[in-house]
Amino acid sequence: MRDLNYQLKQICRNNRDGSYRTQASRERILTLIADQLKELGFRRMGARTLRPKHVEALVERWQDEGLAPATLKNRMSVLRWWAAKVDRRHVVHRSNDDYGIPARQFITNDSKARSVTADDLDRIPDTHVRWSLELQQAFGLRREEAIKFRPAYADQGDHLLLKASWTKGGKAREVPIRTPEQRALLERLHQSVGKGSLIPDHLSYRQQVRRYERYTADAGLSRMHGLRHAYAQRRYRELTGWEAPAAGGPRQQALSREERRIDREAREVISRELGHEREQIVAVYCGR
Repeated sequence: MRDLNYQLKQICRNNRDGSYRTQASRERILTLIADQLKELGFRRMGARTLRPKHVEALVERWQDEGLAPATLKNRMSVLRWWAAKVDRRHVVHRSNDDYGIPARQFITNDSKARSVTADDLDRIPDTHVRWSLELQQAFGLRREEAIKFRPAYADQGDHLLLKASWTKGGKAREVPIRTPEQRALLERLHQSVGKGSLIPDHLSYRQQVRRYERYTADAGLSRMHGLRHAYAQRRYRELTGWEAPAAGGPRQQALSREERRIDREAREVISRELGHEREQIVAVYCGR
């Protein structure tokens, strides 16, 4: 058993707070959290080495999965319990608002789309971080996918093939190459990194993530997951012919029967391109 998993189990066994049901649920969630931290690249953690970056990485993943507000709040409560037991309460913000976790309704018609401009990119001194941001914007990639990206492997002519080891959940997927701008970006990457990835040869993945986080923060860029929201909304418009509800388009209940069919098929396509299992999660990006 890995150190973090074992240590968290020991903390649970030595702190019997709440009912038996609460204790069992807490231990199950902490086991999941430990496993997910390992998947996110944090491989040598102990229970007392919890840091803000670990919390932020987990929240970003959970939001990307489209978890319900109640689930997010429950997991944050368990994280705060863990932090308190190892005297690291300051690691987790007191308010869920600080993480963008909604108070009530998770699926809204308020757009969370973001974009990066040429001026934004000029403020990033690391070329590889700039390329990752451009990939996120052009193809709706997750941050991890855009950092591990290898153009020589991914570029299949008319689509990108994302390697299983780059993606959340370890499932390979395809994303179409549709525009001249996407093709031009890929050609620049081919010329610049050849058979390499967007992680410089002398750095590890985690080191490049830290550079990404530092340089985007220094440039005043935040919530870059919003680049995926913008991609989803663009694809919705391309596939349906009208704006997504989150971008000011008609709500689902206002659509005709034929328009609802088009809407459903578009959401299924977007769900696959974003790497989600359920069409319903697209509502997080496009509204309902």
